[in-house]
Amino acid sequence: MTSGNIKTNLYGFLAVFFLATSFPFSRIALEQFSPYALGFLRCALAAIIFIIIGKYNKISVPHRPFDILLFFLSGATGFGAYLFLFNKGMQTVTSATSSIITATSPIMTACAAALLYNEKISKLGILSITAAFCGVLVIILWSGILSINIGVLWTFAATVLTTAYNLLNRTLSRMKYNSIEIVTYGMFFGALLLAPFSVQGIHEMMQADPKHLGTLFFLSFATSGLGYFFLTKGMQIAEKTTDITNYLFAGPLIATILGYVILGETLNSGTLIGGILIVIGIVLFIYKGAVQKE
Repeated sequence: MTSGNIKTNLYGFLAVFFLATSFPFSRIALEQFSPYALGFLRCALAAIIFIIIGKYNKISVPHRPFDILLFFLSGATGFGAYLFLFNKGMQTVTSATSSIITATSPIMTACAAALLYNEKISKLGILSITAAFCGVLVIILWSGILSINIGVLWTFAATVLTTAYNLLNRTLSRMKYNSIEIVTYGMFFGALLLAPFSVQGIHEMMQADPKHLGTLFFLSFATSGLGYFFLTKGMQIAEKTTDITNYLFAGPLIATILGYVILGETLNSGTLIGGILIVIGIVLFIYKGAVQKE
């Protein structure tokens, strides 16, 4: 395995780890903040810190209207509209339903990348995707069932936006924008779209205790900031979009473990069995990539 493979896999793991922290820490934050206000605050605080970092690193400012449009769409699909649709869906569907729909994003991304970027998926790649997806199914459905209502449509729409964000990330990376630039402008436009909830968000933040403020800052800087930074960083050096997005299959496993450690949630046999399937899927996919380079 080359150094490029190692970096890609490292960024993929770090991305899914930080993004998976959203589940337990969001549960804590939602004790104090409303869903939409929390979405705005996460985007706004992360955007502020990345703008400061970007200014220090002298990031470039997009001038072409087409580039600005892509960054606006990135902010909408990855943050603003996504959080709005996701929270709307979570009001009326179970966690199992939401998780299983969201877990289809890597598959949709792989199919879309194959069509748009001519990124071929080998038989071993398809097998690895199938194994990881089956692992997600086992974890989510081991002790529960799916519920079908209008919330499913909201959640599915949010998942489609996630797929679009992954593809936009790939496009902006190919246009030579670096990871800090992509995340910074995406966060900025995401916060802009959620600005109608800004007054409510600031009011709730002023009333929050240290525990919930700390959780908010973690969600902003670690979950949103570092999570999307490593996702974008990995996209820049990955040969294929799926080299990174397939790691998202591990999200439910990591979220379940974090829920056990942080919130005291119980683990079951489904977590073990599903986790093994997910690991097998990821290892197969990594091995496939290594073989293709030999």
